[in-house]
Amino acid sequence: MINIRKLEAELWESADLLRAGSKLTSNQYCMPVLGLIFLRYAYSRYKMVEAEILKNRPSRGGRVMPVEASDFAAKSALYLPKEAQYDYLLNLPDDIASACILNKDGHTMTSLGEVVNNAMQLIEEQSEQLTGVLPKSYTDFSDEILSELLRIFNNSALDEVGGDIIGRIYEYFLNKFAKNIASDDGVFFTPKSLVKMIVNVIEPKSGILLDPACGSGGMFIQSGDFVNHSGMNANNTMTFYGQEKVEYNAQLCLMNMAVHGLTGVIKSGDEANSFYHDAHNLNGCCDYVMANPPFNVDKVKAESAESAGRLPFGMPAVNKNKEISNANYLWISYFYSYLNENGRAGFVMASSATDSRGKDKGIREKLVKTGHVDAMVSVGNNFFYTKSLPCSLWFFDKGKSEELKDKVLFIDARNYYTVVDRTLNEWSEWQLKNLNAIVWLYRGETEKYHQLIVEYKKVLGEAVSFEESLHLLTEELKDLQKRAKIEVEAAGRNDKKRVKIYYDEMIAAKNEEITVAKEAVWLYEKFGEGVYTDVLGLCKAVTIAEIEEKGWSLTPGAYVGVAPVEDDGVNFEERMAEIHRELLLLQAESNDLMDIISKNMKEMGL
Repeated sequence: MINIRKLEAELWESADLLRAGSKLTSNQYCMPVLGLIFLRYAYSRYKMVEAEILKNRPSRGGRVMPVEASDFAAKSALYLPKEAQYDYLLNLPDDIASACILNKDGHTMTSLGEVVNNAMQLIEEQSEQLTGVLPKSYTDFSDEILSELLRIFNNSALDEVGGDIIGRIYEYFLNKFAKNIASDDGVFFTPKSLVKMIVNVIEPKSGILLDPACGSGGMFIQSGDFVNHSGMNANNTMTFYGQEKVEYNAQLCLMNMAVHGLTGVIKSGDEANSFYHDAHNLNGCCDYVMANPPFNVDKVKAESAESAGRLPFGMPAVNKNKEISNANYLWISYFYSYLNENGRAGFVMASSATDSRGKDKGIREKLVKTGHVDAMVSVGNNFFYTKSLPCSLWFFDKGKSEELKDKVLFIDARNYYTVVDRTLNEWSEWQLKNLNAIVWLYRGETEKYHQLIVEYKKVLGEAVSFEESLHLLTEELKDLQKRAKIEVEAAGRNDKKRVKIYYDEMIAAKNEEITVAKEAVWLYEKFGEGVYTDVLGLCKAVTIAEIEEKGWSLTPGAYVGVAPVEDDGVNFEERMAEIHRELLLLQAESNDLMDIISKNMKEMGL
């Protein structure tokens, strides 16, 4: 089995090394590199579909009929002319100028960059969705660097793992570029764990999905995965619509969708500014709305926003300049307004919006009174690459069951996350499942909860309880670490590295099992065999009357309370006395050192 994480890291390391050598910024390098990953994906998919077409291909005079663009169109696949196929580009001679290669307009090309640009133009001619989207700035690269990039993405492992993994690699690179471009305002990327949480709660199945601030298309990709994993075909059951003011981001989105085999209608530029335009005329028509809009936008022209409509609860506050100085409640109103009578919405929003005052509060009151606010989730710091502030996830459901119409589920997940590095947190796959399980139980969908418990048991074994499993795994880890220490020390110089790698991999695998066991314990301790209950410091189902008592606040922390602090068995007064003694000792040592330093300096005549 191919280690996908290792492959992703190797490809990034190789490509980023070239970026450093090329003196191009991450921003200049991002689109062309993602374009090459797209080319590699398109070729991989082309070869797969071509093989299917050739299986039952008729022949004439002993010769199999050549494949044509119409054959690919019949299979909803992208046809690639020879000059746009990856292996053609790889096998070009070093000296392009002397090869007399003509572009699509009949002009001689003199560099590899021109040839790749031509390939992109040829592909755009085959796809209306990609017209004007693919990068064509490859003449910014030297032939040597471009040739090396083509070689890097020709890794044979990509053929073995297929299109889904190329999609993952595209996302991995997008993620990496987002971190690097952060200083250039890399707003196009929504962290995957937040997107997955939204998709898992919304549960898209079929119909119209709109993201009016679609960035690089993460909501579409995860929704497509969700639908496909349920056994349906996302392109057949879903219609994806997006608006994205920044054309660069819209290009990333369309390429991202193409790499994942999805089709959609994405509008960009001024006509796609959601404050002033419903670009697809979808007000009241959407089955699903998902978004991560820009927070706290100011200077929105009030008259233009009002005339554009989609404000069922009225306008937010307007200042003396006839501008809306904080557009958060414009977005919130739009997301609600786009929904049809049974539609669901899920979106990321600045934490401050759950409790903002003035006209915002009035809009929030009207919104809560509809009974369509489904759930509110507080998210901790450091979930974004470009900002460290906390945020909230909001969920609307116009098709809520009658028994839940008077309630809102609040989840405070600010202290529930996995640390990726010093500046980034995320929800792991198991943490996402656990948070989702709270929503299932609240909705009365106990069967999904039981399926998750079965999933945990498959990983951890059914013979013992989750607590016992965690204890056994922890003991196994301790034994493994002891054995590793002994054997690495005992190994000869030539074997030391191999033995260490062997045990490091085993220890990492054991740690992963322990992580799963901890999450199983976390969930089962709270909800046992599958009955929703309010958990202090984590979740609470609240009535509209209780929300009114709190001044229409939608801040989860205002309702769930604070979890009790576990007793760590340490006597506070005794420990403080110890710390005080340690501090006095350190101060005495510090004074002695200062005396010695001062004495030495005097002896040197300083």
